[in-house]
Amino acid sequence: MRSYNDRRRILVTGGAGFLGSHLVDRLIEQGAEVLCVDNLFTGTKRNLDHLHDEPRFEFMRHDITMPLYVEVDEIYNLACPASPIHYQHDPIQTTKTSVHGAINILGLAKRLRVKAFQASTSEVYGDPSIHPQVESYWGNVNPIGARSCYDEGKRCAETLFFDYHRQVGLDIKVARIFNTYGPRMHPNDGRVVSNFIVKALRAEPLPIYGDGSQTRSFCYVDDLIDGFLRLMDTPAGFTGPVNLGNPNEFTVMELAELILEITGSKSCLEHHPLPEDDPVRRQPDITLARQSLGWEPSVPLREGLHRTIAYFDELLAGKL
Repeated sequence: MRSYNDRRRILVTGGAGFLGSHLVDRLIEQGAEVLCVDNLFTGTKRNLDHLHDEPRFEFMRHDITMPLYVEVDEIYNLACPASPIHYQHDPIQTTKTSVHGAINILGLAKRLRVKAFQASTSEVYGDPSIHPQVESYWGNVNPIGARSCYDEGKRCAETLFFDYHRQVGLDIKVARIFNTYGPRMHPNDGRVVSNFIVKALRAEPLPIYGDGSQTRSFCYVDDLIDGFLRLMDTPAGFTGPVNLGNPNEFTVMELAELILEITGSKSCLEHHPLPEDDPVRRQPDITLARQSLGWEPSVPLREGLHRTIAYFDELLAGKL
């Protein structure tokens, strides 16, 4: 029905969220038509306000645990709460979003014979026993812990994607996302970057869990979205999974000190016990992304934090 027009129509589930809204922007910039689907559990229409008058953008409020009947040329599946505070709020629904959502998205992709992208996570590695993490590592995940609704849900979604690939020949792309930050993060998502920035701007104590020596690798959102697009453009035989993240490792304490320096905040540090199953180390091996996608992050942490802090400063001042 769309043969008269070679413009791609792309479905982005979770498109009102932090990552999804940035992906929608990039796809619109490339000339695509975008159908954004989101139930607005953690996403917000504010992230999409600038697209209200864009004729190539359409928003649909829908929960992907229910079947979706649309006509599109590509699918990016980003729908799932991604921060512990949000995904532990309703852990059963979190698992359903990953598992039932994947089943519905894959069923749609099979019917339409289009390629499907799965936004997986570094959490599939759990608290890793190898460092840095490579895609061939099977992980060290607690299947009955408080975080398992997200960890195991994403692992099961990967299983479904690869079974659809093997059984019916579906063209799939699976990205394992490591810690990502930037404008449009939810101010109350409990993630370390947004949490520290909001606390610093409000001159409130920054919570340090344990002694702050646990490490994370922080990737700026623009770099990550570039990785998404490069992965989606790979030939049909290339499925992933591919680690997408910044290989530069920082301790949580180093992050806190850098944010205090940039903001000029007088906030103190407040120590708390480590949460259950919180990974001690997290760092991606991005050799595969470099070789197969020609991709690696380019935005330094300090520069990315400056942009993110400016966003939160305006948000908290009511200017957004």
